[in-house]
Amino acid sequence: MTDEANESSTMNPKKTRQQTPGGGERPAAETITPTAPEEFGRVQVWWGSGKGKTTAALGMAFRAVGHGFRVHMLQFMKGGADSVEGARGEYNAIAAVPGISYENTGHYGWHGLLDGSDDDEHHAKAKGAMRRTRALLDGISDASLDTPIDLSGDPEDGVHLLILDEVLYAVEQELITQDDVLSLIEQKPDNLELVLTGSHTEPTYLFDDVDLITNVRKQKHLFDDGIRARKGTEY
Repeated sequence: MTDEANESSTMNPKKTRQQTPGGGERPAAETITPTAPEEFGRVQVWWGSGKGKTTAALGMAFRAVGHGFRVHMLQFMKGGADSVEGARGEYNAIAAVPGISYENTGHYGWHGLLDGSDDDEHHAKAKGAMRRTRALLDGISDASLDTPIDLSGDPEDGVHLLILDEVLYAVEQELITQDDVLSLIEQKPDNLELVLTGSHTEPTYLFDDVDLITNVRKQKHLFDDGIRARKGTEY
């Protein structure tokens, strides 16, 4: 800001407020109507040992649908453990909000753990999730992503934001390969925003092919003290 503009703003606080987002007025909720994003098309990665990777992705999802964009989340490994109930808070919220949908291709338990789940079934589910993702990308590729999309439509008919939740865990557990994920990025339509989550191991293989990488790092966790998953925070 120039000295002249700075002096003008200091002398005229009303003008300063008008130059801020919303013209200085307190933000208010608006009715959600289908619209299209102007700057989508990036690839985001959320990985790390800390809690909050899926939570961050869902936060972006709800922010996007609040602007009328169409969002879908496909979960690769969200079977959970015996400390988690079948009904998840996020599923109930998604069902109540227009423009966002989800599907779960996971299996009970976690691959490699002695929790009664079947490792072969984990492999089969992960491969099925890959096939489903490719089918979604095929459908989305035929859609016009620079125009509004029916908020209640089938995700194969087009979405603006696609979340592949826990897909990077599936790579870490060797249920799918690094090349599998790279092929999905290559298949992605130009205007589709793609979000990949999961993995405690840094996905260095993605560095040259994505736009944003966030490490959600654990400093302290309730689980370390033997506190199990809590309704409303972990599920």
